[in-house]
Parts: sequence; C-alpha cells; structure tokens
Amino acid sequence: MSTVEDRLAELGLAVPEVAKPVAAYVPAVRTGNLVYTSGQLPMVNGELIATGKVGGSVTAEQAVACAQQCALNAIAALKAEVGDLDQVKRIVKVVAFVASTPDFTGQPQVANGASELFGKAFGDAGVHARSAVAAPVLPLDAPVEVEIIAEV
Repeated sequence: MSTVEDRLAELGLAVPEVAKPVAAYVPAVRTGNLVYTSGQLPMVNGELIATGKVGGSVTAEQAVACAQQCALNAIAALKAEVGDLDQVKRIVKVVAFVASTPDFTGQPQVANGASELFGKAFGDAGVHARSAVAAPVLPLDAPVEVEIIAEV
C-alpha cells in the first residue's frame, strides 16, 4: 500500500474499484508525465450516492460528500493508470461540476469536498488549481462530477 493509501486509511477511506464508464470513454489517459481523468461521478458499487440538484433535493452537505466520493473515484482511475499513487508528483488541476438550482451559489464550497480530500491524501502534492462550475444537469442526474489532471 502507498503512503497516499495509508493517509486515506487514516481517514477511514479506501481507494475503490475504478468506476465503469457510463459511455464511450476510458477512466484515465496518460500522456507524457500527465494523467487526465474523465469526469468521475459520486458512484459507490455502481450506484450514485445522490441524484438531483444542489440547492433543491440535494443539500450542500450531501453535495460535499458527493464531491469527496468523486475525488476517491478519480484517485482510483489515477491509480489504475499509474499503478502506485506514490508516483504522483502533484495534483495539478481539479474541475468540479455542480448541478445546481439557479439560485445556488455555493459551488466552490461543494468543490472543497474534493479539494480537501486531495490535500489530505497527497499532502503538499495535493494542492492544486481548480474550477468550480455550475451546470444545469449532469450525467445520470448526478449532483457533482469531478475530473483531475495529475503529474507523475
């Protein structure tokens, strides 16, 4: 087990199996020293942990938990591509998409669910640039989707 996985275990978390793509793509692609993940949904055992819009049927707290699960799924895709998470030099960029009602403006706080997990898992290497974007709807009616770029 890697140092990253040890840190996750201290949080009571584990790297899950890679989520199966819901369309025609792969979970991650490596080019040179960068790994790009596809957008990861808040799936556990093939099921979304929540559906709907943040600010509507999904609370901000539930959305933060969804963002964390998306981050775990991105870590799983990253591990599948590189083998050992200790090879990750840096999480370079995180993009969080938040399906939200028009009056909800807390997308950055929702995205913190992912960002904070990357920081705890990767330490200083988990500090990254980020975008938090509102969306009218996401695949399968997921409330959050997260993608990352990592340097290895």
